[in-house]
Amino acid sequence: MQVRADQLQAQLERGLRPLYVVHGDEPLQAQEAGDAIRTAARLAGYAERQVFNAGGAHFDWSAVLGAAQAMSLFAERQLIEIRIPGGKPGKDGSDALQRYCQALSDDVLTLVSLPRLDGQQLKSAWFGALDAAGVSVRVEPVERKALPQWLAQRLARQGQRVQGGEAGAQTLAFFADRVEGNLLAAHQELQKLALLYPGGELGFEQVEAAVLNVARYDVFKLGEAILAGNVSRALRMLDGLRAEGEAPVLVHWTLAEDIRALRRLREAVDAGRPLPLALREARVWGLKEKLFERVLPQLADHQLAHWLQAASICDGLVKGLRHPDWPLDPWDALRRLVLMMVAPLRPVPPASRPGGVGGTRTPALALR
Repeated sequence: MQVRADQLQAQLERGLRPLYVVHGDEPLQAQEAGDAIRTAARLAGYAERQVFNAGGAHFDWSAVLGAAQAMSLFAERQLIEIRIPGGKPGKDGSDALQRYCQALSDDVLTLVSLPRLDGQQLKSAWFGALDAAGVSVRVEPVERKALPQWLAQRLARQGQRVQGGEAGAQTLAFFADRVEGNLLAAHQELQKLALLYPGGELGFEQVEAAVLNVARYDVFKLGEAILAGNVSRALRMLDGLRAEGEAPVLVHWTLAEDIRALRRLREAVDAGRPLPLALREARVWGLKEKLFERVLPQLADHQLAHWLQAASICDGLVKGLRHPDWPLDPWDALRRLVLMMVAPLRPVPPASRPGGVGGTRTPALALR
């Protein structure tokens, strides 16, 4: 049975299952899910705890099988934790996990911790056995769009809240900008607010004074910010990646990949291919699929050709070559490429739309 991280507590209150799997790369939510399971196990009388770290090719899986079958000398019930940091138990581990699931005991509660799994791992026999034997909890990063609400919920837990209306929304947006991509730091900043201020309403000045700029940016999210037409976020992410020491070659590669994908889709649609089919053939999934669907009708072939040419120039610049019409610094060149892409994709305010209908704003490009 699969549940979301925010559904886990309710499931635990309905009664413990013999096995829990927590998988994902969001450390705060993985830690909180594990702590919730351990607390529920302790309250239910699982007093003894054994931890196995299956981190190498020569791990002895027979020890895990033996521990689950042996009666404890000190407690009637025990919690067994199996941590597989690489996410690949191997052939021996796969067989052992399947046998383990077939011999589960009421006196043993098992917690399996895994990193983020790909599609092939999720379809594997060993993960299928774990999922069928108990509850699997998939922890996912909180997307930027959902982060203000997540922060508001966390503030409410500690008896605090922001102002109502637009002022409160601005406060949460400011908070989200400072902690984006780093939920552990967000959690620490929330705890700091709980220590600094009493319960009740928090003003913008209080949050601004307390919250540090601890955002961490994912290079692969930069393209999503560009396609969403969010100029300020795209530039902030680019500056953050530069400050974090990200390689400009990798940043350029992600932008160029999006441009090439859009050009291929534009050619496929112009040739009569239905857009949903072209997206599947191009292996564009998830949020990026929705963004591509939105922006592709707005982009003409000549515009994409211009982007492609600019990406080609930028490719040389990030590798040390020079171009007479482009900045010498690779990050300045990347900034120019980002602005070139994001400018025509910005949403147009309703009052600026011809006849009140949709469109995009195409301002003059101040990049020289």
